Amino acid sequence: MTDTLKVTSVLSDPTRFHIYEYITHQLKDVTVQEIAETFHIHPNVARLHLSKLEEVNFVSSHTKKTGKGGRPSRFYRMSHEAIQLSFPYRDYQLLSTILLQTLSHFGEEGLNGLHKNAYDYGRTYFKQKYAHLMSNDAYSLSIQEKVNLIKKAAKEAGLLPIIEFNHANNTLYFQINNCPFKELAIHQQSVCVVHNAFLKGMFDLLFEDVDLIAKNNIAVGCEACTYQVAVTN
Repeated sequence: MTDTLKVTSVLSDPTRFHIYEYITHQLKDVTVQEIAETFHIHPNVARLHLSKLEEVNFVSSHTKKTGKGGRPSRFYRMSHEAIQLSFPYRDYQLLSTILLQTLSHFGEEGLNGLHKNAYDYGRTYFKQKYAHLMSNDAYSLSIQEKVNLIKKAAKEAGLLPIIEFNHANNTLYFQINNCPFKELAIHQQSVCVVHNAFLKGMFDLLFEDVDLIAKNNIAVGCEACTYQVAVTN
């Protein structure tokens, strides 16, 4: 179990928290110098912040040679280890594993039920949280307004989305740099079924007709989960 007090202490520093946010949005390694320049701080201060984040496993680091001679440089990226905070401690991941394994005994019928419930919950989740931001007819919103709503909902659901819209072919490119359920998804394929159906439910609430196509998957070793979303409006 992660030391809750230590983790909250590390993230209590605003600069350190924003550095962590910055790293979570990168699909590449970052260096001390990059952090120093981005946040306008001395490299020694940047190194201290990164070391503190690494102490509680928010980031990981490794060294490699840059080909420019001299000592190997140290690079940082978001850690793959999940950090769970609760007080008193509760292991919801264990409960999820038990429930998913039990559901798997019901075969295709159980998987179909899981997909339907996740889809319905995606719609309900979005509607309950953001109905006040939508007009009576959600389809009347502009593409950018819809994208902004999806970004907001995805972020509050624990995702770190990057969304780009290609006007030429009416296609959204939806990328998730982190998977909140990675530890489960690696061993339980049904987790990705749940996640995809949940996202489809949200998209369907905003667009008249959506074809959500999963391209890459973190659970099988890809850098990010990516989706191609063809929309009619």
